[in-house]
Amino acid sequence: MTAHEGHRTYDAVIVGGGHNGLVAAAYLARAGRSVLVLERLDRTGGAAISTRPFAGVDARLSRYSYLVSLLPKKIVRDLGLDFRVRTRTISSYTPAERDGRPTGLLVSGGDRRTREAFARLTGSDREFEAWQRFYGMTGCVAERVFPTLTEPLPTRDELRRRVDDEEAWRVLFEEPIGVAVEDRFADDLVRGVVLTDALIGTFADAHEPSLAQNRCFLYHVIGGGTGAWDVPVGGMGALTDALAGAARDAGAVLATGHEAVRIATDGRTAEIGYRTAEGEGVVTARHVLVNAPPQALAELTGDTPPEPAEGAQLKVNMLLKRLPRLRDTSVDPREAFSGTFHIAEGYQQLATAHAQAAAGELPAAPPSEIYCHSLTDPTILGPDLVEQGYQTLTLFGLHTPARLFDRDNDAVREELLKSTLAQLDAHLAEPLADCLAVDADGGPCIEAKTPLDLERDLRLPGGNIFHRELSWPYAQDHTGRWGVETTHPNVLLCGAGAVRGGGVSGVPGHNAAMAVLEATGE
Repeated sequence: MTAHEGHRTYDAVIVGGGHNGLVAAAYLARAGRSVLVLERLDRTGGAAISTRPFAGVDARLSRYSYLVSLLPKKIVRDLGLDFRVRTRTISSYTPAERDGRPTGLLVSGGDRRTREAFARLTGSDREFEAWQRFYGMTGCVAERVFPTLTEPLPTRDELRRRVDDEEAWRVLFEEPIGVAVEDRFADDLVRGVVLTDALIGTFADAHEPSLAQNRCFLYHVIGGGTGAWDVPVGGMGALTDALAGAARDAGAVLATGHEAVRIATDGRTAEIGYRTAEGEGVVTARHVLVNAPPQALAELTGDTPPEPAEGAQLKVNMLLKRLPRLRDTSVDPREAFSGTFHIAEGYQQLATAHAQAAAGELPAAPPSEIYCHSLTDPTILGPDLVEQGYQTLTLFGLHTPARLFDRDNDAVREELLKSTLAQLDAHLAEPLADCLAVDADGGPCIEAKTPLDLERDLRLPGGNIFHRELSWPYAQDHTGRWGVETTHPNVLLCGAGAVRGGGVSGVPGHNAAMAVLEATGE
């Protein structure tokens, strides 16, 4: 649909049809507002989409974002979404070699089995008991903090009182997470598994003074009030398809192939210029909600842009004919790969990889984590592939900042992919290459995306998956009541770069919609 098939004037125009923009559109349209969504691409969904990346192969993968934790059930209920997630029965598996023999740490849903795995790896119950105490503490914080994400921003002191645990506050909010990891755990592998949640998409050391790693860790352990990361049934595109349907059903106009190019506002009414394949046009609105990075917002309004962001990850999608056998024969590959499979993520390995990347070199042993969506949700594969035992693998690599790819993105991508898979192969009883499926052209079913690829494909500045560094979930200077406000009273930021943005949450979209409804007396 084109912008003018609806109106020339709207109550709200939303720039960007990613999941947050669709959440905002659905809330506002359900509240009786006239809403237009301008989306540059020929589809909505942003980074939360499912695609068939391999020619002639019926495998619909979550191409970019891939797990769900931060999406409040409140949003799913409020919008009547036909969307489900499934819990992974295994939390993680981390292969290792001890005393010259292959082993590993399997963290499963049951305490008895997990305790035994810790004891086998470390020789005592000490690390398991420390693990239980530590994640018991973060679980209590999650229960208290997560519900605040869809409320007006608390002050720092209000959130501290809500947490009501001075030790937890110090550990998570005041001192580098590396201090807590080193104080509580002795085993290098266990320390590394804990630290990884602080590094997903975040280029930081465990002791980074800015506490960027703490903010990342916090968002990874509070999701849903439990910290569990679940598998979206039907792939991530199932969520954005449901959101687009909810917005349309409520009366929102979704205009794909419409690129917003400028926003002019006097604080009461805004004029939004856009471009299509046929030419240019203009619409007006009482409010504009920008579901794009802060840099893009500044370009549209002509304001001074914030400091540039930088992503630091490698995303790899694969389709296998079968799961590979493991050198550690004590664990079933179907269990090992159904949770998060940690590769080269020992504590010292992570520190070394960060130091090498900070010095401008690719990590010699690139850290990464892998999981198999299709073990939990086979619906993303065609029936023939399921019958033949095909499986997907999703790999997320750490500590590869965008700057490393500047000299030659294609060449560095290939070099990094090769060394990353070599780290995995070291723990397999057969090369991963022998397990890869082939597409209709005879090529291996594997694709890799660097930060520069995400910048090109999705216009994420520096390929940063959070649009910028994650923020603390409390009010600071100039954050506004909901954390979505800008210097223009009727222009709001509803993307991942808002306060409490990042991940597939819908939280900034919800909060921007609430800010509009409050401002207009709803």
